[in-house]
Amino acid sequence: MSATFDVMSPATGKPVASVPDNGVAEARAAAARAVAAFATWRRMTAYERSAILRAWASAIMADEAALGRLMAQEMGKPITEARGEVKYAVSFVEWYAEEAKRVYGTTVPSQMAHKRLLVQPQPVGPVYAITPWNFPAAMITRKAAPALAAGCTVVVKPAEQSPLTAVRLAELWTAAGGPPDVFQVLPASDPAAVSRVFFDDPAIRKLSFTGSTEIGVLLAGQAAKTMKRVSLELGGHAPFLIFADADVDAAVKDVFASKFRNAGQTCVCVNRIYVHADVHDRFVERFAAAASTLRVGDPLDEATQIGPLVDAQGLAKVRAHVEDALGKGARAVLGGTAGEGLTFRPTVLTSVARGMRILEEETFGPVAPIVPFTDETDVIRQANDTPFGLAAYLWTRDLSRAFRVAEALDYGIVGINDGLPSTAQAPFGGVKMSGVGREGGVWGIEEYLDVKYMSIGL
Repeated sequence: MSATFDVMSPATGKPVASVPDNGVAEARAAAARAVAAFATWRRMTAYERSAILRAWASAIMADEAALGRLMAQEMGKPITEARGEVKYAVSFVEWYAEEAKRVYGTTVPSQMAHKRLLVQPQPVGPVYAITPWNFPAAMITRKAAPALAAGCTVVVKPAEQSPLTAVRLAELWTAAGGPPDVFQVLPASDPAAVSRVFFDDPAIRKLSFTGSTEIGVLLAGQAAKTMKRVSLELGGHAPFLIFADADVDAAVKDVFASKFRNAGQTCVCVNRIYVHADVHDRFVERFAAAASTLRVGDPLDEATQIGPLVDAQGLAKVRAHVEDALGKGARAVLGGTAGEGLTFRPTVLTSVARGMRILEEETFGPVAPIVPFTDETDVIRQANDTPFGLAAYLWTRDLSRAFRVAEALDYGIVGINDGLPSTAQAPFGGVKMSGVGREGGVWGIEEYLDVKYMSIGL
């Protein structure tokens, strides 16, 4: 094909590279190839699929430096974080290379002597995966690795802002011996037209999407027309509850790691920080001091800790949230304004109160609003007072409180004295408007398996 589109650097505003601009015709061809390849891929043994996944993991890890540079260029992630993401992405491939060999069936006792009852998992079918820009490598492997391990074929439509990493992962797949039609990447500047092909095709049996709740709801409706299996990892609005007995320095470290990772542009980043009044001032002082040391700059610079936001729309949202809060009485202890280009200075806000947008919407930027509290029941109510339910966090040294609060928080992931709970072997996903389904661990591969029951009369 001859059509291409440019991938722009959020740091420089200049093109990084161009990629094929796939349209409806290319989407139909990719879907047909995925359906045809499924017939062969599903019949390969789990050990054969596992070997290819292991080779892919090795190829990705060997390409760590180049992949890290691509991510820094195409979406502005600091290069040290980007290299860390490569390791995180590889962890999913390694995990599911092994999990492929652990897709077990079972026998069920029969009430009749002449019958044998068998339950056998089988791959759901060809998968269409739509991935976001903020984790260009890990969001692909977190979906593709379990699907491929289960025996499904996969077509990935990466975000328009960051398709270069996805294209490189597909090249590494084939270099590792993976059949090219089994894992395909389909960049497109008109994602709606391309996606419609897959939603309308009844042979595509599964949708996996990570992105906004608004788009996820729309896609779920489209997938329902052909009764596709659906996994949706959508928006978050994560609270962090810090109780009076917390180790304040440790809590600062955990909130800091969660809040400012990827310039605050992750779905599990802390969005609301509730601090008990007894330790509020001490926490604010130490947290602001830590945030003041963050270096904002060129994502390709090894010293940079905060890169640019991904685009002008993202920057405008962060600015609007901060200006709304300041206009309604919040105080900027640190930052509060945009920097050069698409950067926003690390910001710490106090005197934050209900009615401010920053407590009601996901900011997706390096802004930390801090709210004091005194009552455990009330702060749990505030934390749960959102349509979202992806990740929540708390810090306490009281074991009873840890269980009591964690169980009361209406979220799919709860970090207790842990600001970075995500790992390949554990389930990742939310409740309420944060989506359905799980990625990671045994739960992740189950999303790509159907259950077949066979009753055999002897």
